[in-house]
Amino acid sequence: MDSNKAKAIVIILLALAGFWVGHLINKDANRPTVNVEGSKFDEAMWYIGNDYVDEPDYQKLQDESIAAMMQALDPHSDYIPLEEFDEVNDPLQGSFDGIGVQFRLERDTIAVVNVIKGGPSEKVGIMAGDRIIYVDDSLVASKKLTNDDVMHLLKGPKNTKVRVKVLRRGIDDMMDFTITRAAIPTYSVDIAYMLDEKTGYLKLSKFSATTADEFKKSVKKLKSEGMQQLVFDLRGNTGGYLSAAVDVADEFLPRGSMIVYTEGRNRPRQDLKARRRGMLEEMPVVVLIDGESASASEIVAGALQDNDRGTIIGRRSFGKGLVQEQILLSDRSALRLTVARYYTPTGRCIQKPFDGDREKYLYESYDRYLNGELFHPDSIHFADSLKYTTPKGKTVYGGGGIMPDIYVPLVDDSTEYYFNRIANLGVLYQYAFDYTDRHRQQLKQYKTVEAFDRSFTVTDAMFDELVRQAEAKKIKGTEEQKQVARREANVLLKAYVARNLFDDEGFYPIYAPMDEVLQRALKELKGE
Repeated sequence: MDSNKAKAIVIILLALAGFWVGHLINKDANRPTVNVEGSKFDEAMWYIGNDYVDEPDYQKLQDESIAAMMQALDPHSDYIPLEEFDEVNDPLQGSFDGIGVQFRLERDTIAVVNVIKGGPSEKVGIMAGDRIIYVDDSLVASKKLTNDDVMHLLKGPKNTKVRVKVLRRGIDDMMDFTITRAAIPTYSVDIAYMLDEKTGYLKLSKFSATTADEFKKSVKKLKSEGMQQLVFDLRGNTGGYLSAAVDVADEFLPRGSMIVYTEGRNRPRQDLKARRRGMLEEMPVVVLIDGESASASEIVAGALQDNDRGTIIGRRSFGKGLVQEQILLSDRSALRLTVARYYTPTGRCIQKPFDGDREKYLYESYDRYLNGELFHPDSIHFADSLKYTTPKGKTVYGGGGIMPDIYVPLVDDSTEYYFNRIANLGVLYQYAFDYTDRHRQQLKQYKTVEAFDRSFTVTDAMFDELVRQAEAKKIKGTEEQKQVARREANVLLKAYVARNLFDDEGFYPIYAPMDEVLQRALKELKGE
């Protein structure tokens, strides 16, 4: 029996026990029946308000009751309390009000990883590598803060001020800055660059209010640089706005092509089709997906797959085929309520099964790892009832995500076990951060990603130090495994250092040769 069920049984037993004690106390009372107008929920609230032993916290009762109702529906319906509203919605709005830094919590201290160019922090002199010790008059170092705690401290209304004191390597005394908060743009295009003389690469992290404009701007840039074919990367893209997905898909499909349709119990069918001539209608395209590609990214992948447009490469997507509407309540809290299902052009609903267990549903990707799907695509079985056919006769399936046209399994190689451990447990990432931090002055000599890529190398001494840090965390490997790890770390460690210096523009071009799914996409575009 899991802990949640056990807790539920205990709560029920306690409630029954409390009722029985109350019955014994009042068994001789001649208490009249009260007729309360409304639902059973209203009745319960009335009795709590009139008879509960202490003054109840009505706001807490309402919040927790509404949240519980949402939990009883489907895994994507949710309640957003007022205090969490901006935090939940900001990533999809295209901007938020803050100080303009990327940070990470480093040994219980707020470490600035990057400063947004032109943002308020850069303007006053905050630099990458600075440690924030005080925010206003509050000591924040060694306070075991969470990322959310830091966001609440640093974000705030536009034009308000926040004072920070920072430590900077090489300077003994703390430095004092007063930063005026401003609108900080958030981008959904992680990177757009040329892989070779004719192949563009565009990675999209979400579908936000600004995605369509960002996408078009990036495509124009790549075309001006000679792009004749595109690798469109939707891996890790968990979705966002339906309208943004439709606008992006429209760029690939002829006018009138079905992109997606939605339908719900109280939402009549709505067909969403390509409305204009797209910038990429004639261009060869490969779309990359994985188990974290969900919702809006699955709409785009499904639209292209069902219209026989391009090739989908990677691993099976998440499987979210439900549409949510955000409904504001009177206190500016909100419901995200599932109101419809969406269907790909062939009529597929790619929503994966849900048996009421949210945790099982959300971590189903781990089950894919355990059952061997990520290593052996032949282990994936779809029911014949979920089979659909595209206009050109290709068989596609509903009921559990988008299955790529070309599946790229994980490599099941014991010699890579050690490297995967130091990478997946964060040892390699941590070392890259520490190395960048210690050598920031020397690394400033590299003014561009190209200069860094040409001249920077991961030395044997760096790798040996990485191994020592792994051993300190009880991660050990054979000599053969370490040799494999040395070869792989030469690329990934270098890419992480580049990200610390140049953000994603540094990471992706250096990591590309190691990206097996991307390399398979390049082979497909070459006809290999």
